[in-house]
Formats: sequence, structure tokens, C-alpha cells
Amino acid sequence: MDIKLDPSRDDLPLMANTSHILVKHYVLDLDVDFESQIIEGTIVLFFETGNRFKKWSSSTEVACRSESNEACRFRMPEPCQIPVTSTKTFSSKIGYDDFVICGKGGKDTSGKDGNHDNQEQASGISSSKYCCDTGNHGSEEFLLVLDCCDLSVLKVEEVDVAAVPGIEKFTRSPKLRNQIVHELAALPADRWREQFDSYARCSQAPGCGELLFDTDPWSLQIRKTGAQTAADFPHAIRIRYRTKPQGRSVTWTSDQSGRPCVYTVGSPINNRALFPCQEPPVAMSTWQATVRAAASFVVLMSGENSAKPTQLREGYSSWHYYVTMPMPASTFTIAVGSWTEMKPEICSPSDLAIERSSSPSEADFRYVGFCGHMEYPCRFQNASATAQKIIPHRVFAPVCLERACQETLLPLIPPCLSAAHSVLGTHPFSRLDILIVPANFSSLGMASPHIIFLSQSTLTGMSQLCGTRLCHEIAHSWFGLAIGARDWTEEWLSEGFATHLEDVFWAKAQQLAPHEAQEQQELRACLRWHRLQDEVQNSPEEMQVLRPNKEKTGHVSDSGSSVIRHGLNPEKVFMQVHYLKGYFLLRFLAKRLGEDTYFSFLRKFVHSFHGQLILSQDFLQMLLENIPEEKRPELSVGNIFRDWLESSGIPQPLQRERQARAECGLAQQVSAEVAKWVRVNRRPRKRKRKDREVFEKLLPDQLVLLLEHLLEQKTVTPRTLQSLERTYHLSEQDAEVRHRWCELIVKHKYTKAYRDVERFLQEDQKLPWCDGAVAHCRYHIKHGQTSLHL
Repeated sequence: MDIKLDPSRDDLPLMANTSHILVKHYVLDLDVDFESQIIEGTIVLFFETGNRFKKWSSSTEVACRSESNEACRFRMPEPCQIPVTSTKTFSSKIGYDDFVICGKGGKDTSGKDGNHDNQEQASGISSSKYCCDTGNHGSEEFLLVLDCCDLSVLKVEEVDVAAVPGIEKFTRSPKLRNQIVHELAALPADRWREQFDSYARCSQAPGCGELLFDTDPWSLQIRKTGAQTAADFPHAIRIRYRTKPQGRSVTWTSDQSGRPCVYTVGSPINNRALFPCQEPPVAMSTWQATVRAAASFVVLMSGENSAKPTQLREGYSSWHYYVTMPMPASTFTIAVGSWTEMKPEICSPSDLAIERSSSPSEADFRYVGFCGHMEYPCRFQNASATAQKIIPHRVFAPVCLERACQETLLPLIPPCLSAAHSVLGTHPFSRLDILIVPANFSSLGMASPHIIFLSQSTLTGMSQLCGTRLCHEIAHSWFGLAIGARDWTEEWLSEGFATHLEDVFWAKAQQLAPHEAQEQQELRACLRWHRLQDEVQNSPEEMQVLRPNKEKTGHVSDSGSSVIRHGLNPEKVFMQVHYLKGYFLLRFLAKRLGEDTYFSFLRKFVHSFHGQLILSQDFLQMLLENIPEEKRPELSVGNIFRDWLESSGIPQPLQRERQARAECGLAQQVSAEVAKWVRVNRRPRKRKRKDREVFEKLLPDQLVLLLEHLLEQKTVTPRTLQSLERTYHLSEQDAEVRHRWCELIVKHKYTKAYRDVERFLQEDQKLPWCDGAVAHCRYHIKHGQTSLHL
């Protein structure tokens, strides 16, 4: 099976056959080598057969079929003679009895907040002989298909879980390997520590036969001779592999201090170039990972525990993380670098009292209401967790950004977390790390379980950009992570909600009065209206549809494979239509329902659907059930699909609303200032002192709107631009303001300010720019030219 896709126009394939077999748990054991820019090691996958989400499947055929057996050319792996990375020499080869287990022969170091320290030692992989039956592997045998790209797979083998000492106490059939895995996976949530310890022990068990495998550009296909069904296929397999330096799931680069680092990126192919996995969102699993790197590096990861390094010999350290809440593999995140933990200069005793008093403990565990998700240790069922306004959090960054973090970011985290709790209730995750990523990070932020990446661009200027972006990423804890889209084409279920909620959280974090909050939110709506208009005018119509699969949304092939529409289209990365149209839809619905009723419903929705995957109709149907009949004329799921989600352009209800709505006070103030600048721009160079304009002080969002209006002017003189910069100190503002200022500089060839553009290009690479303008401007600045021809 050799599917070659053109990344400039094709959809993204999700190849895994999740309808037949599902990964229940991953155990990763990895070494990070910065010299070769390779991550190497093993991943052990524990399976269960049958699709927990079979009722969601469809027999509808899609373009990507993951079981084209005739096209698969299977081979045996060559004996692994490739030299290992330098860190592998120092891997800890420990026996089963040496593994330290919290609550079982080792000290339970879990904090009262569920924020566990790492006491587990690095786990080595026992080697097995090169023994594999190369007999019949015809089309009648079961084929396991995993999503895989840009990886070198070295070896695949079955794991002999029956050889693990003591495993018999978890199963009635100690000699049946698949039955052991089944019964281990079925342990109740309150025994998760024993379960994870057993997963770790099983991951170290010897191999009991190598498996046939083959790879194509998008998948890894595995067979076992004689295994004709998913039930016959090994339920615990180990894959030895290595990443490639050019792999699209990881970025090898240097941080702001010039030190090497690597981090996962929210690329279209997600994590399949980091480890072989099941990418479709229905394949929700737990994981634990041991990662080794040189002792000078810090390893951060999606994990419920605040890991601490275990020192190995020869200057290497091991870090261990785990996650007990089943999540899609795409949410797994890792970052390794010379990060420094940033701490506030002054820690308020009252803040500490708040955190300590609201930290959950295992003794406080009790059920509060009903959860509809699969069983796991859920915070929504923990009375202490439901009252925890501020979860434990840490900030990491290169040491050169310490002052910026202390002044801008650290003071914002407690009020933003508290504001989110006041709106939505229980934080889905027990702790939070925030990492300031290198300058080449491709966006302003990215949220993953237990960890947020923030761009350094959020640290400049006033706190507005940092606060709103932090609120946006915190909102993803509920929408995008705890509640995920079952079909990734429905991105608005994540980004629309986060965009809508960031304004609400930020207003509460600032403790604004209701009328101030409304004014601020109306101003931001005005900004987004301008951006949406630009978006629909400058993007293909088919890319503007929020539900491109329409009635086939959520459908997959018989095997569970599917495709993501436009998933590999490079234009999609720069589009905001899912953010903006989703945001305006939610504003529209909130106004119909009334703000108080809407957010009361939202808390109810979160409690009903956390830990689950949804489609648009799940949200809309529940919402409409909560709207009184008199408030929903012509409002139905079908109408919302037609007007908002399944059509390109600006939705008609939104156009009517914006045409009928007068500008808010803050936007009117901007309009008045724009008129002043237009007059200044038209006046001759010499003018009387009495004719000089007096300009008002503007908020950052107002400055953005002002500059966007001035960008619409055909000509702005150098004299006006100089006055504009001096009036508002534009080069000292946040990245959003400086972005528009640089656009004005480039558009009007204002050579005196080219240094501002150069700084922006170096420090704020992730903000959107016109295609050729950046490269052209960078060229002329580099070569010292004073004219710019665009």
C-alpha cells in the first residue's frame, strides 16, 4: 500500500483500523540525542479488541482504505545492528523487583493535590532472540494498521506478559497472554496504580516472537502468522524505532539562549512522526513514558505528575510521566531543553493558603453526580477537585526570559485559572506546566493535557496579549481536550469555544465591572468581524466551511480509517475561519439564550460530556433543549448547520446582526481617532500650532483597530507615520500591535522604521504576514537597501 499524496492539495489520511482493535495503553521508553537529532527507543502497545465506539461507525467508504492487503508487501526486519545513540549506553537495565511502585514496596509520594512526584526508575527493555516464523502471511491474516510517518521502524515483536512475576494475581488465566492484557485493562479506576505498575512491568517482559511488518508513507502494518482475527492478534506488542531529524511531528532547534532543544509541534500529522500510534480521536488511551536525556536538560510532558529526574551514571537523567485519563494520541506532548523554572519574586501567603486549602487528596475522593465517560480517576467525581480554583502550576523558559516571565506571565496565571473555574467549574486536569517555546514556534500558543506552550511574543508590551492567549489555552482544557471532536473537521468545537471563552475568562480575571466587560468584549467582536471579512475575501470558499463533510461528518470506513478534509493543505495553517465563525456562532446563541442561562447550560454540558468525544449536533441539540420555545423561532439544528456550519462566506444571521448593531463606545473612540489621523495625513507639512490634533490614550485592542483602519488608507506620509509611532510608542507595544505597525511600514516603504520590521521578523515569526512581503522586506533589510519594491 503506497499512497502518495500531494501535500499542497490533499486530505490527511487516518489509517489505523480502530474499528477492529484499539490501543488501551502506551508505554514509551525513549532516549533523546541532540547530537544526532534523533529520539530512539521502544513503545509497547496494549490492545483491546472491538470498538468501544462501534455505534458511531459507518459502512460508508472513504478514499483512504487501510486494509488494501493485496498492495501490502511485507518483509522481515533486518537484524538490528544500527549503532544506538549516545544516551542508550546509560539506560537503566533494572529487574522487575527493582521497579519502585507507589504504594507497593515504595513510598507513596503523591501530593494531596494529585500532583505526584516521580520516584519510578528508568525501565530497560529485555532483549529477545531473533526468532520469527516467515511462513504463510496471506490476505486471510489479520492486519494491524498504525498511523506512522517519518519513522525508522527497526523491530516489532510480541511481548510475553505471562513471564512477568506476580502477574497471575490480576488474571484467572495466567498462561493466556491476551487474556492477561484484557483483565489488566479492565481493572477498576481505583486500582490505577497497580494497573500502571503492571503495564510497566509487562513492557519490560521478554519478546516471544518477532512480527512481520511493513511501512508506507503514512502507516505501519503488522501481521502475526496464523492470527486471522483481531482477537488472535497479540494484545501486547513492542516496537523499536527511531525518529528522523526531519520528522514533521518534532522540531529540533535552539532556544532564546542559544541552547539546543526539541519539542512537538501541532502539525497536521500530529504525533505519528514521534511514535507509531492510532491517530483517529476515537482511539482514546492512557500512557506512561520514561525519557532519558543529558542531565543538563529538563523533560516536560503531558503528565499528571510533576516529574523529577532520576540521576543515571555518566551525566544522564531519566524522567517519568503518566496519564490516567484516556486521551487521543494526538494530545501527547513533549519538550526537552535547558529550561529554567520561573518563580515569582514574592509569593503571597494568601495565594498559598488558597492553593493548599483547595488541593484535593485521595482521602477526599467521593462521587459527585454521574459521568458518562469510560471509567478513569475523574476529577469531576472528586469533591476537593471541584472546589479547586487554582490548580498547581509551574512556568519554564530559557533563563534569559526570567524577567519577562516574572513581570508579565506569572502574575496572570492565578487570576486566569480562577476565572476559568468560576465560569466552567472543575478543572479537568490536576496540574499545569507553561513553557515559553523558542522563537520559531508556529503560533501564539498550544494546549495539551497538563502543559501549555506559549510564544515569547506574548511577553512583550502590556498584559493584554499574554492574558487573552493564556485564557484561550486554559479554555482548551475543557473544549479540545476534556471534550474532543469526534471528527477533526469540526475544529470549531475546539477553537470557536476557546476564542469565545477567552474574552469571558479575561474579563473576570481583570475583575471588570459588567459594563466594562461588555465594552471590552464588543470591541474584540469588532476586531474579529474585520478579520472574518478579510478571511472570506482572501481564502478559497471550500476552506471556509466549518462542517465540510456535512451529513457524513463522523463517518469512517469499515476498518475505522478516514481522511481529514484539507488536513495537508498549507493554507489551512494560516486560516482563522474555525476560530472566528465558531466564535460568532456561540455569541449569537448566547444572546438568544441570555448570558446567565447560556453559561449555566455550558457548565451542565461540560459535566455531561467531559471525557467524551462529540459532534456538533451533540452540543446543539442539548442547547436547544434548554432554550424556551419563545426564544427559538426558526432556530433548529438543521438551520444552524445550513446558516453557520455548512456554508462558506459570512453567515446571514451574523451579517444582519452586525448591520443592525451600532459601534460600541471603545470602537467609536477609535473611529474618532482615525478621523484625526486622516486629517493630519492630508495637511501640509507646516501648520499652525492651534491646528494640531490632541490624541486620546488607547487600549491595545483599540490600537490594533486604529492601525487596521489606517492600513486601508491609500497613502500615509512618512511624517504621519513618524508622528504615529511617537504618539503611541508603537515599537514598545505587544506583538499584535507591532504586527500592524510593521504592515504599515512595509506598505508605505517607511525606511526609517525597518529596524522594527527586522526585530519583528526575528522575534515574532509566528504572526500572519502577506506571502512575499516578509521575504522581500527581510532581503532589503539584510542588504542595507533603503527602498522596498513590493
